Formats: sequence, C-alpha cells, structure tokens
Amino acid sequence: MAPAKDRFRAAAYCRLSREDGDKPESDSIVNQQHTIEDFCARNPAFELKATFTDDGCTGTNFDRPAFQQMLAQIEAGALDCVIVKDLSRFGRDYIDMGFYLERFFPSKGVRFIAINDGVDSARGAYDMLMPLKNIFNTQYAKDISNKVKSAFRTKQSRGEFIGAFAAYGYLKDPADRNRLVIDPVAANTVQRIFRMAAEGVGKQNIADTLNAGGVPSPGEYKRLMGTKYRNSSEETQTRKWTYAAVDKVLHNKAYLGDMVSNRRSRATMHGKQQLNEPSEWIVVEGMHDAIISQELWETVQAQNGRNARTRAKGGTADLFAGFLYCGECGSKLTKTTWNKSSMYCCSAYQRYGTGVCTKHYISDQEIAQVVLQDINKVIRCVKSIQELAEQSQPPDLAETLREKEQKQLEAALERVRGLKQGVYEDYKDELLSRDEYLRYRADYDTQERTLRGQLDAENWRTTPADILTRSWVKRLIQQRELDELSRVIVAQNVKSIRVYEDAHIEITYLFSDELGSIIEQDDIINNSSQK
Repeated sequence: MAPAKDRFRAAAYCRLSREDGDKPESDSIVNQQHTIEDFCARNPAFELKATFTDDGCTGTNFDRPAFQQMLAQIEAGALDCVIVKDLSRFGRDYIDMGFYLERFFPSKGVRFIAINDGVDSARGAYDMLMPLKNIFNTQYAKDISNKVKSAFRTKQSRGEFIGAFAAYGYLKDPADRNRLVIDPVAANTVQRIFRMAAEGVGKQNIADTLNAGGVPSPGEYKRLMGTKYRNSSEETQTRKWTYAAVDKVLHNKAYLGDMVSNRRSRATMHGKQQLNEPSEWIVVEGMHDAIISQELWETVQAQNGRNARTRAKGGTADLFAGFLYCGECGSKLTKTTWNKSSMYCCSAYQRYGTGVCTKHYISDQEIAQVVLQDINKVIRCVKSIQELAEQSQPPDLAETLREKEQKQLEAALERVRGLKQGVYEDYKDELLSRDEYLRYRADYDTQERTLRGQLDAENWRTTPADILTRSWVKRLIQQRELDELSRVIVAQNVKSIRVYEDAHIEITYLFSDELGSIIEQDDIINNSSQK
C-alpha cells in the first residue's frame, strides 16, 4: 500500500494505438487527458506535474518512449502517483502489468489510479477482478494481432508488398504502395553485382570494388534518398558495402520479379522474430518488373557456396575453381605448378600423401579440352531435338516413342508378377520354407512398386516439343558451338567434374537427369530414321 499522504505529485499517462481498434471519439489522446485533468480538478490532493503521451504505440509491451521517460522521473523521485483513464491505456500484457502494479510501483511508493476501472492502490490490495481485466485486455490485443496477421497474410498471398522499405533496386509505386517499381540507379548496381558474380568475382572483391568506386551501400543509399532508414548496425558499417550485403543481393529473388514474403515470423505476439524455413515463405511470381534475367540468376546461384578463390584482388576466379574433385577419394583438386605447367592435383594427396590417395596430376588444358568437347556434344544433341520438333514428323512418332518405353515397362512388370506367382506356388508345394517365401515376396513387391512408379511417372511421356520448354534447353539452343570455355559457361552447365587416376574425367551437369533422357530419345530417333 502506498504511504498516506495529503498531496501527490501525479503523472498523467495516455496511450493510443493505431492498431488496436480504439475509437478516436472515446479514447483519443485529448479525451484521455481531459478525463485525467477533470479527475485532478475534483481531487485537490493530486497535483498534475507532467503528462506522458505514447501516440501510436502498442499496449502489448512497455518499450514505449513516453512510458520509459515516466519511469525515469519516478526513479529520480520526482513523481509519486500515476493516473490513467483505464487499465487498457496503461497496457495490454497482464504479466508485465502485474510487475509494475504489484512490484515496481509499491517499491517506489507510487500510487496508481485507473479512473474508469475504479482502481486505486491507496485503498489496499487490488480487487480480484483487476487481474481478470488485465487478462481480458491481453486477449483483446491478441485477437487484434491475429486479425492484423490474417490481413497481412492475405496481402502476401496476392503478391502485395507490405514491408516498410522496398528491396534495394526498387521503390514503392507512388500510385500503389503495395507494388514495387524499378529504381534505375540502384538497379544498375544490382545488375553490375550479378554480372561480376557470374564472371567468378568473389563477394568480398565485389564489395571492395563498389566501395572503391564510391557506390553507396543499400542502407546509405536509402538515407541519401531521404528515407528514414535505420538498422541495428553501426553507421560506419552501413555506409560501406560488405560481404553480407553483396550476399543478400545475390540471394534475393525479388530481382526476378517475384514477391517473396513471410521470411520471418513471431511465435508469440511480441516475441523475437525468427527466420522461417524456405518452405514456409510465400512466393508469388511476376508481381513487378525483373532487374535480372532468369539465365543470369541461375548462373550466379550455380556458383554460390563454391570456394572459388581469386588470384588477385578484384580478379576473376580460376576457370574450374570449386568444380573439380578427385574421383578416387572425393577430395577437391587444387591447382599447382609442375614443370612450368599449370596442373591439378588431389588436395588429400598433397596434404597427407599416399596413405590417403595416389599421386596423379592432370593439366588444366587437358580438362578444358575434355569439358569443351563434351559441352559442344550436349549442344549438338539438344539442337538435334529442336530440329526434330520443328520438322514435319509423322503424327504418331512421339506416340511411338512413348509406347515403346511403356511396353518395355509393362513387360517387366508382367515378368515380376509371374515370378511372384511362381514362388507362391513353390511355397504351396512345400518347395520353399515360409521364411524363404516371405523374403522372395518382399523382394518382388519392391520391384513391382518400382515399375509401377515408373509407369505412373511423366518422364516417359516427354516428347521433343516438351523438352524444348526447359529453360536450360532454350539457353543451349541459342548457344553456338564453343571455341573456348569461360567460367560463366562452366557455372551455367556443370555441377561437378571428377578426375580419376587413369585421367578418366566424369562430368556431372546441373541437368544430368533430363540430359540422359534426351540422349536416349535422340538415339531412338536416329535408329528409327535409319530403318
């Protein structure tokens, strides 16, 4: 209980949230002030020393500027009474409210009054209904929060932009704040970053190049454009491009024209934001103009995460850096100089010797030649499929290819069923024990499920015209046969290159699974045309 006094140095505290559904005519800041002033006028024991106002602040936490100023005045001993219009104006979180009303204020000798709720700490312990009122206020805030989240989720699912600041390279459309338009100046920098990354320039080198050219960082650019932008980083950090800033640009799908939202969420109403799994993100494609092409995006993503060191600051990465592996032990290949020639060697052998791997080298020219020839072979194969699709083919040719593979699968399925029936008959004739029969049956069941899955899959239904719709096929069709390799070409096509001790080279492409289907169809088509 607050000590008995004749006079109290009172503080009026007023709060209005723009999100909690308060009615301006009944709970406006002015109305709250008048209510408290009238109360003090009718009760001369309260001398109104100060009024603290948080306009537009949520009641679900107490991290409010004016409220904190009031606490500082209480700590300084300048106030010994707090008056609010009602409990909901003080706050809507019953746990924190309990702390201030039942611990903090009593420990400081502060009297608390909520006029409309009839709460006055000078009368003794708070009545039993006050905690219930606080809980109701909290639940009301949670209900409003859920409704706001639902409204936001609806906007996100429609691909509308609801963020405070547009991604670097874009601006909010003045005619529609939920839509993005390209900022030409920043967009040029975004394109430059992607082009440099596609050429194999490291992210830190990209940042250093931009800083050397006086290009302002995303945060600094927003401030220079007059946007009231702040983040948790120090000013000296946000004025410069960093590895993290470049990495963020290179992973942002907004530059493809896609709206990506729901990256972060709060588990509780005022808890800390957590990064959601990519599967929980809401992605709506084609909501605004793209800054970069799909091809450039795929080229850069193919290189992201690869340890591709550059020879000199600002230089480009080695042609095969991050792509080469030892076929014997799986370790990465490192580049070295041997007999004045550039060679690749197993890194495990270099570090640990013959106890881990064997001594084998291969020249960079030899790898380049093999990869160049193989990529040109892929280009020729893809173009032959294009020619097939564009020629006047017999109408049943595509269907013939489908039927051939389908019949092969059906024949295999029928054979497995026959074997399955045979082991059952052997079991009935007591030629097989029960355990042997169950093992055989389990094996044939697995084979049957696999064949059924292949029959149901769409792979065997692919026609040459279908194949032409693949983005990587379109790119290779436009590509002439190569005279030499570049890192961009390697990154666009190659997933990994394995080099074995006998100099055998195994190339795995980013599209290897589909490529195998294309080569198989190309062989079938060529054989059919020769008959």
